[in-house]
Amino acid sequence: MKIQKRREITTIATRHTLYSDPTQIVLHTIEAAEEKVHYSTRRRILLGIMAGLFIGCGAAASTVAVHNVATLGIAKVLGGIIFPVGLMMILFVGGELFTGDCLMITAFLHKKIQFRQIIKVMLTIYVTNFIGAVGCAFLVFCSGQMNLSGGLLGAYTIHTAMSKVNLTFTSALASGILCNILVCTAVLMCTAARDISGKVWGVFFPIFSFIVSGYEHCVANMYFIPAALFAKTNPMFSEMAMSLYGYTPEDIASLNWGHFLHSIFPVTLGNIIGGMLVVGVIVYYTHHEHLLDAEQRH
Repeated sequence: MKIQKRREITTIATRHTLYSDPTQIVLHTIEAAEEKVHYSTRRRILLGIMAGLFIGCGAAASTVAVHNVATLGIAKVLGGIIFPVGLMMILFVGGELFTGDCLMITAFLHKKIQFRQIIKVMLTIYVTNFIGAVGCAFLVFCSGQMNLSGGLLGAYTIHTAMSKVNLTFTSALASGILCNILVCTAVLMCTAARDISGKVWGVFFPIFSFIVSGYEHCVANMYFIPAALFAKTNPMFSEMAMSLYGYTPEDIASLNWGHFLHSIFPVTLGNIIGGMLVVGVIVYYTHHEHLLDAEQRH
């Protein structure tokens, strides 16, 4: 009832505006976090799987678009235009994304939820995002899509994963931080908008920026790297990757599930730092006094 009451207050306050102001955005974010900790386990699992699947769909589509584009800048722009559909599907249709859930820290700072509740939610979402993303990668592989351009898409999928698993710890960590600054900002901008078109553009530009910049997103990598692990089981794709991109058989062999787990840790840590500490904490304390004033008035 308290959450519903605050929603009524913020709805009345913003009824005649085109978008929510930053204080209202943080209030909505806190309310959303309060709701998430009370989801049933089944609902949380299903929403996590959906989000992983949707991110995988965006990643798969962007890979198809760029796999035979020779100019790097054009390829990045194309990927940036297409990839945001994944987050849009999550925000508009439903889904719980690990990186976006880093914003739950605002509710903890506002003393509405406990930190152990955040850990419980995010661990469940992380695992279920992985299930959804890997499931999408497996379906893409089974669909025969990687045979496009005479198998070039399969080879390019391997090439993409190789570039990710060979990042240094520092590069992966920094890239993860920068990525989730943009992803969480996209979530907040979507919350700010009052209509569907505003929400689309609110999501689009930060995600476009993260893709063009080449930053690392742990859930996206849960698609990209497993997709390559499936692709390398096809000898034609592995041979093309070696021929086109200069990999050795040892390089291809080193692309395995152990390497995947090793590479995803610094990206995940960076995503948490970027989403929780850089965006969540700073946004909360920037508007903390206004939040208290708004609650005292009502």
